[in-house]
Amino acid sequence: MSYGYIAYIDEAGDPGLKKVRPIDANGSSEWLVLSAVVLRAKWESDVVGWVDDIRNGLGVRQRRDLHYRTLSPTRRRVAAERVAALPLRGFAICSNKKNMRGYDNPRAAKIPSQEWFYNWCLRLLLERVTSFCAERSHRDYGEKRTIKLEFSRRGGHRYSQTRAYALYLRHQQLAGSVYLEKRVPDTDVLSTDFMEDHPHQTRAGLQLADVVASAFYQAADALGPGNWDIEPAKALFPIMARENGKHRDFGLSLHPTPAWKAKLNRDQQVIFEHYGYDFVRW
Repeated sequence: MSYGYIAYIDEAGDPGLKKVRPIDANGSSEWLVLSAVVLRAKWESDVVGWVDDIRNGLGVRQRRDLHYRTLSPTRRRVAAERVAALPLRGFAICSNKKNMRGYDNPRAAKIPSQEWFYNWCLRLLLERVTSFCAERSHRDYGEKRTIKLEFSRRGGHRYSQTRAYALYLRHQQLAGSVYLEKRVPDTDVLSTDFMEDHPHQTRAGLQLADVVASAFYQAADALGPGNWDIEPAKALFPIMARENGKHRDFGLSLHPTPAWKAKLNRDQQVIFEHYGYDFVRW
């Protein structure tokens, strides 16, 4: 069995819920952002060259990988512009965790994983990525083709459990017992045979996903300790996936929903408004 697409997946922020900024001064990050960059399998051998070109164009000489966090503000924006010129599509799930502080989900906790919240956000990401690839697959190949998933390895996370979670979603779908059916991952295009995890620095595609995750994290995290900047995330506009012509709730997805429930301040709202969100409470 061959795969038709590759989705490189990375995250910014952390999934901790016990204490959350800005409610708790020493809490975990206010945001967890999961991102994916998706491309046709035919481009897989070109990805290293793409990242080398970006890195060389930025004048990065001291390291052999592209890492958003180490770039200057100007280089971050340029890196995003270069990524936005590539033949790929971007997705970002932005979860504001204030309303999840101290929350425990008994239903999700039944799933065999120590990080149910990360996997829940991953489900939201896969709902959109699989929908996009399933629809494109008919146009590109005349049939459904599988997606290869590559995760950026994060210390302490068990990716065997993430693969098991994907299999769990498949069993749920086949049994007709999917919980929350607004969107459902198209598990026909997922296979645990095509799920891998790698260190960030060893996979060029994961470095592209890092640009997307980190740019949207920086744009949303106006209350955080870093330098708030929306320009790199705005520069990614051309590649962020659309559904029915709209980025909102597809290429860029804000949670909780509806948007006003996130209780964002004016600075935090700006990037989401740029991608089609409004914060009117109906």
